[in-house]
Amino acid sequence: MFPAKIEKYVRPQSIAEALAALGEFEEGDAMFLAGGQSAMQAIKSRMLRPECIVDLQNISELKGIDAAAGGLRIGAMTRYVEIAQSAALNGAFAALADAAARVGDRQVRNRGTIGGSVCWNYMASCMPAVVLGTNGTMNLTAANGGERSIAADDFFLGPLETAREDTEILTSVSWDAPVSKTGSAYKKWGLVTDALPVVGVCVRVSVGGDGTCSDARVSISGLAGGGERAPAAETALLGSDGSTAAIAKAMDAAAEAADTHSDMSADADYRRQLIRNLGREVAASAFARART
Repeated sequence: MFPAKIEKYVRPQSIAEALAALGEFEEGDAMFLAGGQSAMQAIKSRMLRPECIVDLQNISELKGIDAAAGGLRIGAMTRYVEIAQSAALNGAFAALADAAARVGDRQVRNRGTIGGSVCWNYMASCMPAVVLGTNGTMNLTAANGGERSIAADDFFLGPLETAREDTEILTSVSWDAPVSKTGSAYKKWGLVTDALPVVGVCVRVSVGGDGTCSDARVSISGLAGGGERAPAAETALLGSDGSTAAIAKAMDAAAEAADTHSDMSADADYRRQLIRNLGREVAASAFARART
């Protein structure tokens, strides 16, 4: 299909210019465009009908990876390929590189951005689930100059729905400095290597001085409700030694509690088995990264 008529296209050079361009139209009639890998398909199918597109490609202040003081801040317009290749993303943040290295195909990884992905929040998407599983925070600036930060638990409201207002721009995603000995990992399974995840699992764990798990976050992608945390698995991992048996018990709990669905890609039972199998592998990697 052809998109509906678009009245105006602008490519601002700053966040202030982008918000000013947005303000020239009624709320909802203008939209920001990040990498465009999902949004352009929605525009072509007329799922989205913007009167104005505000292309964020030229705004340098929205790009880059900053790992100062042990925390992490990734600009909203930072591309997947840059995340996948960053040497700063190890240990607690390694799941981000795991996901970025396998998002879509080469074209998507070279054009798609972390900000576009978390704001689009597609149900079968890797990055929203990984940001949720690693406890990221979304930082937004409004047209009136106001700023706010929203934790991932509160930002992702459901498929294609977030807490971002139409008058706000996502400037970055950030993470606090983790405690010592924290590791994360992510892996998806799709029908082909570069496919959207039928199921993906993200695990982040912290290991205390006695070698047991002191903190755990587990999230799952590919569910009907989009990326979701798995509290049953998190509870099972807490206090465990990260052994094969302990991890298997936790992922069995995640699979049983997950609200899986059936479609052309897989049935509900197969998705549960994917959660078990992927979860065991991912959790083992997260524990190994935490300890090293």
